[in-house]
Amino acid sequence: MNLQKAKTVSADNPLILALPKGRILKEVRPLLDAVGIEPEAAFDDSSARQLTFNTNHPGVKIIRVRSFDVATFVAFGGAHMGICGNDVLLEFGYDEIYAPLDLDIGHCRMSIAEPVELSKTDDPKKWSHVRVATKYPAITSRYFADRGVQAECIKLNGAMELAPTLGLCRRIVDLVSTGDTLRANGLVEVEQIMDITSRFIVNRGAFKTRPTEVSAWIGKFEEAMNANAA
Repeated sequence: MNLQKAKTVSADNPLILALPKGRILKEVRPLLDAVGIEPEAAFDDSSARQLTFNTNHPGVKIIRVRSFDVATFVAFGGAHMGICGNDVLLEFGYDEIYAPLDLDIGHCRMSIAEPVELSKTDDPKKWSHVRVATKYPAITSRYFADRGVQAECIKLNGAMELAPTLGLCRRIVDLVSTGDTLRANGLVEVEQIMDITSRFIVNRGAFKTRPTEVSAWIGKFEEAMNANAA
């Protein structure tokens, strides 16, 4: 296939890169610059309602979605590539996703937290049954099961810190970065479950059917990541 024809095919059937809204996107933005992807101007407008963006590469488009949805779009073929936290990958466990790169961004941790007063007398080693509010029931259940603790998970998608205050449960499992939100709501970390970073992910089907294009972008992101680490 000659170069001109290859460009036409890419433009007619562009690779879709799914990126997360919010905090991680600020760390992703310099990576886009490093790999040579320049989104259209609206991408950097936080008030824009637009969700799909052209780039300077006719063969690449960007979609901007919730961080939890990045993996779903990639797993089911709505996007060919994406960036999301390993918390999402571990929660859903999609077989359709290949995660070749840890991008070393989006650092935080998944922790168990409880009210400060409870923590003064509580001993996690003595837990046999816990009720927790969390966005991550699969990870949470596995973690406690491995410890021989029976866990009852209340699924919440946000405002996790309210659960102990309003009597839903005594503990929560959530992502923690600075810990400021926990402290503001009278909570404290009592155990850390895992460290979290963001990964470059690929749909396995796309990797098989468009190996040259997808491998090239994996290589570019890997080079950018290594350059940042140097």
